[in-house]
Amino acid sequence: MQSESDWKKCPPPTFPEYAFIGRSNVGKSSLINMLVNNKSLAKTSSKPGKTQTINHFVINKNWYLVDLPGYGYAKISKTMREKWQKMISDYLLFRENLQLVFVLVDARIEPQQIDIDFINNLGENGVPFAIIYTKTDKISKSKTCSTMQKMKNILSETWEELPKIFMSSAVEGSGKEEILSYIEEVNDLFYSNMQK
Repeated sequence: MQSESDWKKCPPPTFPEYAFIGRSNVGKSSLINMLVNNKSLAKTSSKPGKTQTINHFVINKNWYLVDLPGYGYAKISKTMREKWQKMISDYLLFRENLQLVFVLVDARIEPQQIDIDFINNLGENGVPFAIIYTKTDKISKSKTCSTMQKMKNILSETWEELPKIFMSSAVEGSGKEEILSYIEEVNDLFYSNMQK
């Protein structure tokens, strides 16, 4: 694992890279730990704002999983918040081997403006991303689908093509195979393009 507060100091861009980000307390660390079968890889905490740096984990000596600080966390100073925003934004815009950003959204909550703004910002800057709904075990399937549909309707107003959407629960382990096989697909593309 390598933790940095400056994208220029991140590990050499030799592997394809997948970043995970979402609002504070969205269940990001639990999801990461579930994906890699390691309960203590990413530090989980009931207090938001635990992740404060860009954290790289090498997976199967084949790709990087990147744990980014959450956004929208109010209990930090304005200066600190601006510093985090710049760190995340520079990383997302300039990291050459970044293949995809997984934006995590809490399935229990109606679409939030902060998530929509973040997603639209990625789109405007041409950063590829997918959405993962977390904590789906905590509500009914119909409620999850209804929340997801609302988000799709909002995004449809500005997007011609909607991003790929996954549903997950770190508790039940659901969504794991779909997310990992999607990463594998993108990895295959990355490595076949390298050979050209």
